[in-house]
Amino acid sequence: MHNKILNKYYFINTLDKSNIDKQDKTTVIIYRNYNQKIDKRLILQIKNLCKKKGNKFILANNIKLAITFDLDGAYIPSFNKDKKHLSYSFKKDFIILGSAHNIKEMRTKELQGVNEIFLSSIFKKNKNFLGIKKFRLLSLLTKKKIIALGGISQKNLKLLNLVNCSGFAGISFFK
Repeated sequence: MHNKILNKYYFINTLDKSNIDKQDKTTVIIYRNYNQKIDKRLILQIKNLCKKKGNKFILANNIKLAITFDLDGAYIPSFNKDKKHLSYSFKKDFIILGSAHNIKEMRTKELQGVNEIFLSSIFKKNKNFLGIKKFRLLSLLTKKKIIALGGISQKNLKLLNLVNCSGFAGISFFK
């Protein structure tokens, strides 16, 4: 069995320069903090750090601000069902990512025009736990690229070769 080259997505909720510095250039940084009001200066600091390091930077749940700050893309969480961003004009290589936990949310993300769908949770045993079998079945129900999310570690990373995914995302994996 061949090891695929997987895209990597690192979720952050604060500016931790040392953790961002540890990442290679292929890791996409996603700023996601739903507990605080968006600090525009912080967004610009992270953008500048990512630009200097060569990482792509994506903002969660605020497509308009991502366009305004000329970021690489936006991430739409599973609870966001809004479609008004479809009327916005984007730069050619602007990435829209979205997360889903079931087939209904996957269809919503497809209607929102996302490029890739984060499907969770593959390994983390929470209320959205899918496991490998359900994850694989759900991933076959869309033509969009699938990103594995939830409980991914060095120990289970090779198991991603068993499912139809083009990458993985996490928080603790990258620390």
